[in-house]
Amino acid sequence: MSDPANPFEAMMRQAQEMAKAFPAMDAFTPKAFEQMMGTMPRDVMDFWFGDAVNKGGLDARTRMLLTVAGLTMQGAQNDIAFRQAVRHAVEAGATKQHIVETIGQMSMFAGLPAMTRALDLAQQVLDKKDEEGKDT
Repeated sequence: MSDPANPFEAMMRQAQEMAKAFPAMDAFTPKAFEQMMGTMPRDVMDFWFGDAVNKGGLDARTRMLLTVAGLTMQGAQNDIAFRQAVRHAVEAGATKQHIVETIGQMSMFAGLPAMTRALDLAQQVLDKKDEEGKDT
């Protein structure tokens, strides 16, 4: 089957063969998977991540903007997670200006390439919201 000296290679080969056996995997794309993930309603975010449980704590919008800032600091490497965070921030009440300022603030710490990448990803979400007629 494979070289017993390299079990990781054997495991990866087996995983690839299993993935090829699923007919739907031919049509799978990360973008399609991203579209299946919903956006949490603002009331739910306020309850779980806002100050409903933690009186006097951060509201959901602030928490989501902090998440956007953190993902920007990491170089906005995970497209799906970043766009999802922006969608949730908008749902929690963040405006386009809030999101752009949050990302811009990180330029001093994360660098211009990270900020530029984050702005590009955020713009994809904001453009889609504009197309859908949602005010950002």
